[in-house]
Amino acid sequence: MTERKLRVLLLFGGRSSEHSVSCVTAAGVMHAIDRERFEIVPVGITRDGGWTLLDEDPEGWALNTGKLPEISSVDHPVHLSTDAQKTSLLSYSDSAVADLGEIDVVFPLLHGPFGEDGSIQGMLEMAGVSYVGSGIAASAMGMDKHYMKVVFEGAGFKVGPYEVITNKQWLRDSEAAMKRCENLQYPLFVKPARAGSSVGITKVDDRSGLRAAIEIARAEDPKVIIEQGIVGREIECGVLEGRGSGPSRASLPGEIAVADNQHTFYDFEAKYVDGAAAELSCPANLSDEATIEIRELAVKAFDAIDAEGLSRVDFFYTPEGEWIINEINTMPGFTPSSMYPQMWAKTGIEYRELIDELIALATARNIGLR
Repeated sequence: MTERKLRVLLLFGGRSSEHSVSCVTAAGVMHAIDRERFEIVPVGITRDGGWTLLDEDPEGWALNTGKLPEISSVDHPVHLSTDAQKTSLLSYSDSAVADLGEIDVVFPLLHGPFGEDGSIQGMLEMAGVSYVGSGIAASAMGMDKHYMKVVFEGAGFKVGPYEVITNKQWLRDSEAAMKRCENLQYPLFVKPARAGSSVGITKVDDRSGLRAAIEIARAEDPKVIIEQGIVGREIECGVLEGRGSGPSRASLPGEIAVADNQHTFYDFEAKYVDGAAAELSCPANLSDEATIEIRELAVKAFDAIDAEGLSRVDFFYTPEGEWIINEINTMPGFTPSSMYPQMWAKTGIEYRELIDELIALATARNIGLR
């Protein structure tokens, strides 16, 4: 008797500004996932929140011509349905309902708000279905650069100087909010507190550009974080949850260096559009001692927020040999060329094997409190 394939719902797109990045990530997973072991069910989420069943062909979602892919319509509407025994996918057409079968595990390839921030994780917990990645609290902390820093400081990490401006603070007295930033030294990086992929981020060299930069960030998120620039190398490390009660695992570290004069930092264009803008090297050129240290720190950061599945932890390595944590990303870019899979490939786990491992970790975990 042939064993039934595990049915994996690939969920991508979403309501955030990282919609297209999510589609590119999904294309990478569709290309590589072992079709002998897994039956994939691709479901896209439009920017206004509609769920639609999509074709299994990854070419429509890849970044082949420099054009960012988009899920623009709900041609085959679907939703999850759950009872005490199973979670199924239902489709709707002309007032008829069709059961598309049981879903064993969800791979939420969603970046940014309404996907990576605990929103979808809460829905999946309520549905009682296994899913890849961190739970509600860890996802929320990993998305909010403010509370992330609070947790990391509490765990003993060195973080760079920063200020946070909430929506109410800005609307009540924007000048007073900006005055607090005078405690920081330029250049400053003004960021949406709860967005990723460098969307809405501006490097500011003096106070004259601060207000405009805050408004750019506020277009993505009414809560803004202003970080003092750090002199140091940008070093990243991938973390993978341990099996069972085993310890979390860290990859070899990688380094990002902006390679041309068109980009003053690793912004959205440098990451996804201009392929020549940045140089990614793995393993990073570090001493054996520094390599051991960052791997230990990455695992410590992963465990500090109680992360699960996967995360990428980003650090600055200063000329004095000090590690300053920048952020953790609980659903990092996951195309074959993304830093997280590249780091694990150099460490000995290839892309397809990495997908297998993440699904295995997800199906082994309990739903609910754990």
